[in-house]
Amino acid sequence: MLELVKTDSDDTDFGNLVRLLDADLKIRAGDENVFYAQFNKTDNIKHIIVAYLNNIAVGCGAIKFYQPNIMEVKRMYVSETHRGHGIASEILSTLEAWTKEFGFEKYILETGKKQPEAIALYKKNGYQIVPNYGQYINIENSICFEKIFFRNELVLTFCFHAKTSYF
Repeated sequence: MLELVKTDSDDTDFGNLVRLLDADLKIRAGDENVFYAQFNKTDNIKHIIVAYLNNIAVGCGAIKFYQPNIMEVKRMYVSETHRGHGIASEILSTLEAWTKEFGFEKYILETGKKQPEAIALYKKNGYQIVPNYGQYINIENSICFEKIFFRNELVLTFCFHAKTSYF
């Protein structure tokens, strides 16, 4: 059974999953990964989801403040052996619900052109390709997405086992 747990950047399982993500990105992006690493620091991220399948951490995702009304998705990852089962979509959906709870109206993210699984995930979940933003402007290997939430949109609530209290 899949369990989605709200946590923060101090979580050990999150740290382990991020190390696997970074290793995967280093293979895909090669030397370009050094440039991207500076934007992928996980220190002090307060809004993280870790996905557990049969009590084993298999995926993660995070959101962080970008600008007023805008949250940025960071560190989306599902272990290679657990891909293709909808876990990433569940993480993303849960992060979206969390974003809406905070009253944010827009969600942005960057992924690499050498990550076709990520591109397909975001398109499947209603994200639109937009011009590269911020530090990704004029970066050839980057592809940026956004998803806009409307104020009258129903905000779904989820039940979580929370490791940390945030409010």
